[in-house]
Amino acid sequence: MEFKDLEIFQMVAEKGTITEAAKEFNYVQSNITSRIHKLETELNTPLFNRHRRGMSLTPEGKKLLTYSKEILMLTDEMKKVVTSKNEPSGKLDIGTVETIIQLPDILSIYVKKYKDVDLSIYTGVTETLQELVLNHKLDGAFVTESTLHPDLVSHEVFQDELVLISDKRVSTIGELKEEPFLCFSEGCGYRARLEAWYKDQGIKPQKVMEFGTLETILRSVAMGLGVTFVPNSAVAHMVQSELIQCHTLPDQYSKIKTVFIRRADTYLTSTIEKFIETIETNKQVSIEPLHY
Repeated sequence: MEFKDLEIFQMVAEKGTITEAAKEFNYVQSNITSRIHKLETELNTPLFNRHRRGMSLTPEGKKLLTYSKEILMLTDEMKKVVTSKNEPSGKLDIGTVETIIQLPDILSIYVKKYKDVDLSIYTGVTETLQELVLNHKLDGAFVTESTLHPDLVSHEVFQDELVLISDKRVSTIGELKEEPFLCFSEGCGYRARLEAWYKDQGIKPQKVMEFGTLETILRSVAMGLGVTFVPNSAVAHMVQSELIQCHTLPDQYSKIKTVFIRRADTYLTSTIEKFIETIETNKQVSIEPLHY
């Protein structure tokens, strides 16, 4: 059995068809098919159910998938440990929520200093990013501080204040309670904070509208579509341009920390170690909050 057999097996399990798996590896379909047959012969058991719409795992295939993920994860970890150099290099996959105003500074410093690192950035909500780090899909992620899984460790990036923002019309907090709530999908730390405030106020938003990007949310608020709850640092430029107005909520809802998370049990390569070091160095540069 070869590691490549397990990689191909996992890809077929994920895609559900030989055709799609072949595209991912840039192989001919017959190569993928023969590899799967070889694996099934070695294990003396069928791993997939073949049907008109594709392929699905048998009970034995599901068991193998669990072990193969662990084997390939350990293999990747082994390669990192053995080939780790003093100078950062290789691939680094980082996740982030959309409102990290300091992120461009951190990335710019790191990329310019360590030119051999292939850095990729993925955006998402806190809950999703935590799962991706836990499942070894990301090397680390910038998220809103919350109760962490025991397999994760965190490094504080900065503290900020969440503010409720609306368009330029003069409104009271009471009036804003009736406005549509514009937010990211479930799992967003900012959304959870404002929902906690709504709940403690004994009200339920009449309308919740989910968006995929921060830019769309902010532009929609400025156009009077509704309200949202975001870090002060992310909207300072809009306040200064008088495009929106901000409203403060009590500290238990508004005070928030952004942290960088990673798996506690993974080998700390020089690539990720220097990234964390860059975060720590940049932490000295803070953005002064606006006062209302």
